[in-house]
Amino acid sequence: MLMADGLVKRFQSRTNVITAVDGIAIAVAAGEVLAFLGPNGAGKTTTIKMVAGLVRPDQGRVTISNIDVTGRPALAAAHLGAVLEGSRNLYWRLTCLENLIYWGTLRRLTPRAARTRAVELLRLVGLEDRQHNTVQTLSRGMQQKLALCQALMHRPKLLLLDEPTLGLDFASSETIKTTVRDLARDGVAILLTTHQMDVAQQLSDRLAIIRSGKLVLSGTTTAILTQYSKPMWRITTASPLPTDRIAAVRALGWQVEQPSAEAILVTPREDDADGIYQLLDVLRPEPIRLVERHRADLAEVFQQVVEEGANAQ
Repeated sequence: MLMADGLVKRFQSRTNVITAVDGIAIAVAAGEVLAFLGPNGAGKTTTIKMVAGLVRPDQGRVTISNIDVTGRPALAAAHLGAVLEGSRNLYWRLTCLENLIYWGTLRRLTPRAARTRAVELLRLVGLEDRQHNTVQTLSRGMQQKLALCQALMHRPKLLLLDEPTLGLDFASSETIKTTVRDLARDGVAILLTTHQMDVAQQLSDRLAIIRSGKLVLSGTTTAILTQYSKPMWRITTASPLPTDRIAAVRALGWQVEQPSAEAILVTPREDDADGIYQLLDVLRPEPIRLVERHRADLAEVFQQVVEEGANAQ
């Protein structure tokens, strides 16, 4: 659905040329959520602007549904919807319904079709009873839901989401995430940018991490988390472990970390499946509540990738 190939963008400063994006290539298929991540200043915003046709790349090409939209914002806008952090695509003095009808008619819907679509979307996100309220009277969560409705008025095949759940309460955040999952199941391609790693991990099918303008890690979310997981076990007990038990575990040759009095992180000398049984025998008869294999979360992966870049400089 989206193919961005070899995108390069340079900006001239007073003293030199800065390469903000250096050969980025990303693709998003129909029904897929790609989390496009990176630290501040990595080039994410510039890349997104090139995808949306707002900035023309110095090199490379952007296609949506096999249509070249490179540097052509009107053509790109016909095929994508965008939700920007801060509700910047809404008029605050118009009501919810007025906003959606206005934007729908700009998207070439008839007024009647725009009203029908608006009511449908407001019902989808639970704002049907707020349709005659002005945007400025809505909570932040409601404004974000309305912004999502606005982006969906013309049934886009590609949706750009920038921090869709930032600052929202739990209920509003869950509504947005559920809606995103439903849209993906309906075949919408979604490009997600966020600094909330838990949201990216929950929603994404694939990841792309950019650092200093270059793509440094990409792949399926599951494969990347597996790749960065360690041969480590976490053991949680019902009461604090005595020091002699921890010493006995170390005597087996295991490395031991103790993040809390009731939990230890243990790493064998080798990734030996039988070693865990020896360890559990040593801990007997301590009451064990949980034994689980370490699985990296996206926050760990992101931090490691960013630190690798900082150390390389």
